[in-house]
Amino acid sequence: MATRKWQVSGAVLVLMAGCHQQGKESSAQPAAAASASSASEVPEFNADQWLGRWNGPEGTYLSIAKSEAGYRLEIADLDGPKRYSSQSVDDHLVFERDGRTESIRATSGDQTGMKWLQDQSNCLTIKPGEGYCRD
Repeated sequence: MATRKWQVSGAVLVLMAGCHQQGKESSAQPAAAASASSASEVPEFNADQWLGRWNGPEGTYLSIAKSEAGYRLEIADLDGPKRYSSQSVDDHLVFERDGRTESIRATSGDQTGMKWLQDQSNCLTIKPGEGYCRD
């Protein structure tokens, strides 16, 4: 009979240990899932941080202002300034120019493709060879 008690006690201990271990695993999973989701979260893009003037070479510039419908752009190239309406989409601004959809994205000076801006770090690029930076 004493042997039977030890067997039952041993079985109970094994079951309890298994339940205790399972509780640890299930409580660790939400924490791991929470840390994985917070690590993959990307701050929401806000084009308001781009408001103001961005300078390019030889007097060119990009000016971004807030408007009721999104953003108002003024892009001055060697032919003079032109104005466009723009919308924020994902992590960039989108606008129509000469029948084409163009995008403005945050880049480094090197990514503008312009040797005059290659040492800059805070830039916006419309396409390679058309970039603007802030000091």
